[in-house]
Amino acid sequence: MSVRELVVLGTASQVPTRHRNHNGYLLRWDGEGLLFDPGEGTQRQMLRAGVAAHDLNRICVTHFHGDHSLGLAGVLQRVNLDRVPHPVTAHYPASGQRFFDRLRYATAYRETVGVTEAPVAADGVLAKTSSYTLEARRLSHPVEAFGYRVSESDGRRMLPERLAAHGITGPDVGRLQRAGELRGVTLDEVSEFRRGQRFAFVMDTRLCDGVHALAEGCDLLVIESTFLDEDEHLATEHGHLTAGQAARVARDAGVRHLVLTHFSQRYGDPGEFERQARATGFDGELTVAADLLRVPLPPRHHP
Repeated sequence: MSVRELVVLGTASQVPTRHRNHNGYLLRWDGEGLLFDPGEGTQRQMLRAGVAAHDLNRICVTHFHGDHSLGLAGVLQRVNLDRVPHPVTAHYPASGQRFFDRLRYATAYRETVGVTEAPVAADGVLAKTSSYTLEARRLSHPVEAFGYRVSESDGRRMLPERLAAHGITGPDVGRLQRAGELRGVTLDEVSEFRRGQRFAFVMDTRLCDGVHALAEGCDLLVIESTFLDEDEHLATEHGHLTAGQAARVARDAGVRHLVLTHFSQRYGDPGEFERQARATGFDGELTVAADLLRVPLPPRHHP
């Protein structure tokens, strides 16, 4: 059975705290693992969460501030130490190539895995697999930053009772799916539209077009809410979002499950982020992220 879930490895902004590690997020998607923004300490958090280097297929870095990338050196070395047998691809802003190079070769180690570097220079599709399409959108931060979106193609869900009513069984089901018609029975008669699942990862940014494009129609949106609403002036100045801003983005985009994260160490009550987010009228599922939390993608809903 395929698994699609978010494993939260760290949730702090700028500096780790006693209760929050630097950023780190693993998306499990049908046997693949996409690691987002490995901050300092990510390798140890992976151990605590039961995540192995063998689980990683892609590493996606939004930008090269330390709380989003200092763990990259350790993760890449662990990939090589464990001799991960499959390809691993790293996506990151092209303008930060010098930082990626320094982190990749921060210390001496033996390279056993050919990590593929795939820098991001513009909005668009980065990769297509049989299970998902990975896209990037530019964000608004003091250094170049990109957010990421993972989308499954729309499809059709076969309806067993309708298939049975038309006497279509076994290999004929596949023939009908491929051809769109079989013995006068059309695909529309025995199936219904299945909307592809969508996930987005939005880190350090002010409100901008990229934020809204990434969030649109997401089943699960992971988005920074560094500041509370009373400090919106600080958020704007430093290139961040508040809890209320993040929730309004999710509300307007029709997000089903909103995950707030990347919290400033200045705040002691995580519940206030939830209260301010709910005050916007967002009525979907809402999670204030905590280290080592697991968040499944919402079950499919059919129109």
